[in-house]
Amino acid sequence: MTSRQSRAPSRRAALALCLGLSAVAAAQAQEDRWPTRPVRIVVGFPAGSFTDTIARALSEPLSKSLGQPVVVENKPGANGAIGVGEVARAAPDGYTLLVTNSSSITINPQLYRKITYRAKDFAPVTMVLDAPFILTVNPEWAVRNQVRTAQDVVAFAKAHPDKLSYGSAGPGNIAHLAYAAWSNRTGVKTAHVPYKSASQAQMAVLSGELDTQFDTWSALPQIASGKLKALAVTAPRRMQQLPEVPTMAEAGYEDFNVTFWAGLLAPAGTPPAIVNRLYEASRGVLQDARIRAVLSSQGEPVMLAPAAFGQRIAKEVADWGQVIQREALVLD
Repeated sequence: MTSRQSRAPSRRAALALCLGLSAVAAAQAQEDRWPTRPVRIVVGFPAGSFTDTIARALSEPLSKSLGQPVVVENKPGANGAIGVGEVARAAPDGYTLLVTNSSSITINPQLYRKITYRAKDFAPVTMVLDAPFILTVNPEWAVRNQVRTAQDVVAFAKAHPDKLSYGSAGPGNIAHLAYAAWSNRTGVKTAHVPYKSASQAQMAVLSGELDTQFDTWSALPQIASGKLKALAVTAPRRMQQLPEVPTMAEAGYEDFNVTFWAGLLAPAGTPPAIVNRLYEASRGVLQDARIRAVLSSQGEPVMLAPAAFGQRIAKEVADWGQVIQREALVLD
């Protein structure tokens, strides 16, 4: 072997190393400059929806902090799966983000046969909002059946198997799963009535078509006016807006804490530096009183760091998976 032949491999190795280092340096420079163009936030639900409200509240402070326009794009359909799936397949470069609710990430991939994305396909940035459910009943039904507490609801269900009707925004909706979990825990048989939306289910309770449900914060005006009666909240502590209403634990159902969240996520593989910058920029939301007021009308503003948000998601995937298996729920 000649000296020229012996040097050839080392030269090729040196060239490959140089090219590799150049690529790393270029990628690092690109991360350092990010963002250099507009960023979009995809929402898998229509304009005016819960998640759309959160996304638009986030977009303004993010735009100011990042120095680039942050545009909200609504991609509704398939219970949010169209928009969520698009982000799961997007390039992990920080220019395509997702604002969605907990059901889209922790429940739907385990529930729907046709959904191909999973929680692992996303890099958690921050949880923005956390909200409990409110156990509400039709006031006339409550008076007629002497229902004053959550335990009275269970007593009615035990005395009238399959007669207690509760509603939700559809099979597998988080409110449906929460009520099913509570029914299973208390050993009662209840009748689930699915609707197309949470507002339709709420209207059914208001009209007396339904007896009860786990409602969202949108029920607060109806509770204040006496059109709905609140019996308990599914949070670890009482709601500031409903100081007289006990938690489920106080009502006799210890550790029954169910909350739903809205959060900001990026495609899996997004560089940690970009994820962390997005998190720090998102925290500015809490400094703006006007935007904080918008968020507070939907739930409790809570900014979880990426790692903590990821832990929350992993726990909920496991918890809801158990409920879905127990209820034998599979949807197309």
